[in-house]
Amino acid sequence: MDQETIVYGIIRDVASNDPAFLQKSRLVNCDAILGLTDIDAFPYLTTSMFSIPTEELEQGTYQTQVIHFAGSYQAVEYHWEDWIAKFEQLLKRMYWVSATVHLETELSGNHTFQWDSPGAYHAPSDELYVHCEWEHELSFSRARP
Repeated sequence: MDQETIVYGIIRDVASNDPAFLQKSRLVNCDAILGLTDIDAFPYLTTSMFSIPTEELEQGTYQTQVIHFAGSYQAVEYHWEDWIAKFEQLLKRMYWVSATVHLETELSGNHTFQWDSPGAYHAPSDELYVHCEWEHELSFSRARP
């Protein structure tokens, strides 16, 4: 079987007491995600990978709307710079406080990428800042008697 890579994460939007700003920022974010294609060239980043929660308190949106996403790929780590470029293009068009991407690979372990806004939040076209934490989980195969 080929190498499978799992990519998943969240984008935290802006928490605000200003209903007009929240409506605007969430509409911009929704439009950015819906602006992705349904079919994309590898490494794909498509609308169907994302889930945007409703505005209802009882449905998972207290103050911060958490947009989550996930996908499974064949060895996307060899094309990771291309995937990151697509993801950052999406982030540039959105309002958010932070974004986290987890990359789980079969051969090179797990990686976590974090984008943080240097101010109160990122607005479309602001600069992006990223740091990477790398984890490698070792697994040992033991011969059983």
